[in-house]
Formats: sequence, structure tokens, C-alpha cells
Amino acid sequence: MHLRAEAIVLATRAHGEHGAVVRALTRGDGVQPGYVRGGRSRQLRPVLQPANAIVGEWRARTGEQLAALTVEPLHSRAALHGEPLPAAALAWLTALTAAALPEAQPYPRLYDALGAVLDAVEAAPAARGWASALARYELLLLAELGFGLDLSACVVTGGGDDLAFVSPRSGGAVSRGAAFGYEERLFALPAFLTEGGAADWPDILAGLAITGHFLARDLLVERRADPLVARERLVAMLKRAVA
Repeated sequence: MHLRAEAIVLATRAHGEHGAVVRALTRGDGVQPGYVRGGRSRQLRPVLQPANAIVGEWRARTGEQLAALTVEPLHSRAALHGEPLPAAALAWLTALTAAALPEAQPYPRLYDALGAVLDAVEAAPAARGWASALARYELLLLAELGFGLDLSACVVTGGGDDLAFVSPRSGGAVSRGAAFGYEERLFALPAFLTEGGAADWPDILAGLAITGHFLARDLLVERRADPLVARERLVAMLKRAVA
């Protein structure tokens, strides 16, 4: 097994006295784990921070063996780890991706989208500039893994007009008319989730409520639920920033 590719670092954990096991997302070969010799050294620790872009080279004698990984820095986002809100966003995005994706299965759309969200976090002067992109990434991840929401038509009437809510049970959109009298049992559907574009804070938080519900219910369950703590922390920080 020999692979050389650009990748986004998702997770790093200590292994042995000086090494580290790194999981990184490549565009064409999905999540790839590897052992980095000296990965805990002063030289390599900044390179292996989650959300950094690297060029990785994986080598193993067999497909079942943990590959030896050598890395070259491509783009560092280390400075963001010193800013509370961006750091929380990076921690959640990388933890979510690491927990949700199976190894060695390509998800090129997720790779591109994750890179775009990380770039937005890095470039935007305030959280409002990237929080809507984060919610849309969560929505895309659910869809790519087979838990997509149907926001194209009303789950009750089949019509595509005046879609204003989402059913927490089916994940389908509900029109305003069909939801009459049941609004409190449904999620409000913000336009940016279906149409893209900018969003204000009430809509962003409404979008995050939707994606958070389905991530917790369908995807991050049992042993994979630990990253939800990072999400709860991030959402609480966003709410405090708005207040």
C-alpha cells in the first residue's frame, strides 16, 4: 500500500513515547490513518494539529497494517486554535468528520466542503460569516451518509410551495398550511438551508437545531456520540456571542 495525497488532519493521538497516530481526510481515498514517527516532537506537533492541510505519504506492506505516515505541511490553521470561537468550530468539524466517516471510502464532496468551511472560519472576521456554512456542512454530511433530509417538498401534501418547517420524526419539510396547529412540534426551516446565501442569527441557530437533532439521533449514537460535547460547547458559545 502506497498513497501520496493532500489531506486535512482530523485527529491526532499519542502512540508510544514519541509517535502519534493521525487520521486525515483525503479527497480520493477517504479517511486514512497512519503512524507518524516523532509525531509528538516540537517540530511535528504544530503540523499535525486538526484542521491543518498536509501532504501525506502512507506506506504499508499490507492493507490491514497501520501505515507509516510521513507528512509535509501544506497550510497551517494553528493560529485559529488561539481564538475561542474559531477553535471550537475547528474542534467540532474535525471531530464530527473523524467520528462519522468510515475509513478508506472516498467522499470528495465532503472533502471539498470541509476545506471550504475551514477556509471560511479562517477568513471571516466574525462567526456569522461561517456559522451558516457549518450548518450546511452538517446537512451535507447527513446526506452523504444516507441520512439526508427531504427539504424539497412537503411530507404531508407533496407540494413544494411555502415550506416553513421540518418534521423531527421524518426529516421531511412541512408547508405552512399543513403545519397549522402543530408549529410548536416542528423545527422552523430557515431559507439558507435550501437556498444557500447569507443568514441572520435566528436562522443560523434554527438551522443548527435541525442538523443537531438528526446528527444525534441518526449518526452520532452509542460509542460515536462523544464529539457531540464539542458541538454543545460550540453552540453555547455562539448563543452567548449573539446575546
